[in-house]
Amino acid sequence: MKKNLYSIALALLIITTIMLIKACSSASSHQVYDLADTLLTENQKRLSSNALKGLVISSGLKIQTMATEPTLINPTNIDVDERGRVWVTEAYNYRFQINNNKPKIEGDRILILEDKDGDGSLETSKVFYQGPEINAPLGISVLGNRIIISQSPYVWVFHDDDGDDKADRKEILFQGIGGVQHDHGMHSFTFGPDGKLYFNFGNSGQTLKDKNNKVVLDQDGDEIGPGKYREGMVFRSDPDGSNVECLGHNFRNNFELAVDSYGTIWQSDNDDDGNRGVRINYVMEYGNYGYKDEVTGASWQSKRTNLEDSIPLRHWHLNDPGVVPNLLQTGAGSPTGILLYEGNLLPKPFQNQIIHSDPGPNVVRSYPTLKNGAGYTASIVNILKGENDQWFRPSDVSIAPDGSLIVADWYDPGVGGHRVGDLQRGRIYRIAPEVSAYKIPKQNYTTPAGAINALLNPNLAVRRHAWIALHEMGKEAVPELEKLWRKAANPRMRARAFWVLAKMPKGEKYINEALKDANPDLRITGLRAARQIKLDMIPLVKKLVNDQDPQVRRECIIALRHNKLDEAAELWAILANQYDGTDRWYLEALGIGADKQWDRFLKAFLQKNENPLANAAGRDIIWRSRTELALPFLAKLASDNQYAMKSRLRYFRAFDFQTGPEKSKTLLKMIEDNLTGNIEFNRLALHHLDSKATLQSPHAKKALLAVIQATAGQADYLDLVRQYELQSENSNLLAMAIAKSNEPIGIDAARLLLELKGTALINKVILSNDKNQINSILNAIGSIGNTESIGILEKISLQNTENMELRQNAAEMIGKSRAGEDRALELLRSKKAPVELIPYFVAGLKGSRRKAVVDESLTFLPESIKNIKQKQSITLNELLALTGNTKNGAAVFKKSCTVCHQVGQQGYDVGPRLTEIGSKLPKEALFDAIINPSAGISFGFETWQIDMNDGSSLMGIISSRTKTELELKFPGGINQKIYTNKIKTIKAMTESMMPEGLHETMTKQELADIIQYMSTLKKKE
Repeated sequence: MKKNLYSIALALLIITTIMLIKACSSASSHQVYDLADTLLTENQKRLSSNALKGLVISSGLKIQTMATEPTLINPTNIDVDERGRVWVTEAYNYRFQINNNKPKIEGDRILILEDKDGDGSLETSKVFYQGPEINAPLGISVLGNRIIISQSPYVWVFHDDDGDDKADRKEILFQGIGGVQHDHGMHSFTFGPDGKLYFNFGNSGQTLKDKNNKVVLDQDGDEIGPGKYREGMVFRSDPDGSNVECLGHNFRNNFELAVDSYGTIWQSDNDDDGNRGVRINYVMEYGNYGYKDEVTGASWQSKRTNLEDSIPLRHWHLNDPGVVPNLLQTGAGSPTGILLYEGNLLPKPFQNQIIHSDPGPNVVRSYPTLKNGAGYTASIVNILKGENDQWFRPSDVSIAPDGSLIVADWYDPGVGGHRVGDLQRGRIYRIAPEVSAYKIPKQNYTTPAGAINALLNPNLAVRRHAWIALHEMGKEAVPELEKLWRKAANPRMRARAFWVLAKMPKGEKYINEALKDANPDLRITGLRAARQIKLDMIPLVKKLVNDQDPQVRRECIIALRHNKLDEAAELWAILANQYDGTDRWYLEALGIGADKQWDRFLKAFLQKNENPLANAAGRDIIWRSRTELALPFLAKLASDNQYAMKSRLRYFRAFDFQTGPEKSKTLLKMIEDNLTGNIEFNRLALHHLDSKATLQSPHAKKALLAVIQATAGQADYLDLVRQYELQSENSNLLAMAIAKSNEPIGIDAARLLLELKGTALINKVILSNDKNQINSILNAIGSIGNTESIGILEKISLQNTENMELRQNAAEMIGKSRAGEDRALELLRSKKAPVELIPYFVAGLKGSRRKAVVDESLTFLPESIKNIKQKQSITLNELLALTGNTKNGAAVFKKSCTVCHQVGQQGYDVGPRLTEIGSKLPKEALFDAIINPSAGISFGFETWQIDMNDGSSLMGIISSRTKTELELKFPGGINQKIYTNKIKTIKAMTESMMPEGLHETMTKQELADIIQYMSTLKKKE
């Protein structure tokens, strides 16, 4: 009976399994490829033969593997040439010093992979070039026999002169860009429809130098560098690298860009890790994109008036006048390759849309984009997702000549942060409606008709060859080009023909045709071409100044930028009068158009608008203006009590972008006219004033004292006391430091007290008999860590007094700061620490985030009380064998990690936020990040040692840095603002603020629990 029941159960199980397999095979392609994937071990998942089993493909599409390891490894970037060959840059040597890898001394490779038999497999591999100077390159662009390799600090051009697929010579195109092997430096080049090259670099790029090491000049004749531009930049140049234009700036790590047939530029940009602020941008030419404060260069984390409601928006200064809005924010990620798909092989939802690879969340996406006023809106559609394989790291996307989508996969447990976990794998995939033969259409570039046909191809290499061929044919090609330009149904194909015609002699004829075209995109293209060939823009803008399409008017406005002709201001004013009061894209175009000519342009606008504050449009234009003419209107807007203060904050913030003596006069008059003495109003006005102007005004001084009294004990109070250096507040600072000695605000009060020469007040407390006050002030100054605070504690601990409890407390507090740790160790090593106080010095060092400090300090304890625990070690396989408990892991995380990391609103904002870390890193990478915290430090979260002129030394993370000050972050949410004129040296450290050996404070099960908890921290779909 039991045997029969067993047989029946087994049969049912087999039938059920067969039904499930059939269901999976016939289900929507949004399902994983193979049910068996759920049964694979971690090692089996990594096999190239199982590469597709963890991937989810969009409905209507199929994926096939074209190449895997060992053919290629660590692909960072790809390009597909006109023959359908996939060119690959490898990065075996990526950060080998940090990752303890033995480098390939022969250098990294540039590969050519080819499918010669058309079966979709890239079975043939050639090394185009390998050399020691090729060191983890991040970009490749194939331009016929010229191959551009982007590898900071250089951009190399390799030439294959004899066509044998081997580099014959190389030269420098650009140099001086960021540091060696920097992810935030130079990225890939792309060919534009106008025959130009488009490229970008991230926020470590700083400047652009030519092959002779001279700083490149921009379109205005100014040096491209931090004097004029901030952070990451976007460029356009002639194919030989001449005539460089800077088309946008103030990005963080804009990795790659795409240009459509109309000349519209799109790109992605990465946020500071963990802030869920990754964005997609439409690059409005000459725009500021808000990563750092436009005026001061301060970080988005620095306090400012009118802060945005959420960090992803605050990250880009989106409430500030002068910042171009984002097309789309995609949350957490590590965005890389991007393209504009203008083919017809992929399904319609992906045609004429952005396609983008983001290895952070293991996804290739499309962003269907719609026009919205002078800008755009977009949504997200996944094309390919590493649903069950977080090692899938799509590093780039490219279009093949047959219209299929080619995807490069870095394949690694982690991505970014200078860390690499795998050096043996890499994949190339092909996506198309069907798994089909990889057939590359033959092109004939020798006749106009053949070249025109090639110009229609979705592959950039084919189009580039066609563009050059048609241009060289000259008059012979014109009839065929005109046929495409005037009669084609597809406006994008018309635009491609137009660009070739516009760049030929007598191109003005076609520009005039474009400006009259019924399609607004072609009118826009006409304006862009006119600017490139340097036509007189005034008569052209006149024709379109009242165009019904706001995007056409946007281009008219940009065309007036830096135009000094008298009519430019009048035309700008006409265009400004058509602003609807809601379209931020249009408003920022007005700002770009009026750059450096606000006095003239706003005057023309005011002549047409006696009361510019009568409507939302006029108020916005005043808010965006950069001229003293706007100051009286800004004052009215900021002072208008009929509106809530929250809605007026934007006008106070606008004062930060105004310069000249009239600004201070206006703010002082605002305080004088504030007859009710509204505290919040005066606080804002005082914050935007300089201290010298304030202290010379009786009204302002009175207002300052009132605000100081009203804000006592708050962060605003400390800001004002620091801004105005009010030593009269030292007693209140002392009281604040004592009352809140365990809070960042109390520690900041103690620090400010020392800065304002309040040491005598601290000594008075120490000499009193009030134990609570004494312990509190010692605790507060212990966290400061400058020469004076450490000196106070050291003097107390070493003095010959009967108050042993005071000495014990002081000895323990010395080690609470980074510089204090070093001093405490020095006292122990030199045997200056009294024997009876050694346990207290050591107790103070137990909280050090440097494992070496803790280990050494324990050696000074007497044998009788050492009680040093045996160090435990754990391997990755041991960890994966344990079953983690999410609830227990959350408790361990709260105890061990929230001093530096936030999840949601819990914890302190010091290191990267970890709210969605499980979407980015699998358990293997989470384990590595905990075990080896200094191996992969995220850009922007490096530890810095700041040596001060007074002999003190601080260590922390620089959260903001300007010419006059920087802000340091410390564990526990403590922040310190430091004036640069007080700094002697700044040195980058190789170790993370996260302590080495943190895992040794946990049991193996607790480590498994915390990793299980962190793996659940994912973006909510």
